[in-house]
Amino acid sequence: MHNDDWRYSEEKLKLRQSLLKILLKEYGGTESTSSIYECANEWVEKGHVRADGVVKYYKAYFSAK
Repeated sequence: MHNDDWRYSEEKLKLRQSLLKILLKEYGGTESTSSIYECANEWVEKGHVRADGVVKYYKAYFSAK
């Protein structure tokens, strides 16, 4: 289990859920789901505590466009 891993704390899981909701709404029909999940995971792993800027981050580093 991930009980000791800060990336899987309740707070981070809620952030990841928010990120996925935002990214899927913005890019869900045009981008790969795996890149959306990868972006959300990377965002959390980098230590971000808010979703502000994740759409621009996705567009810069993950978007196929």
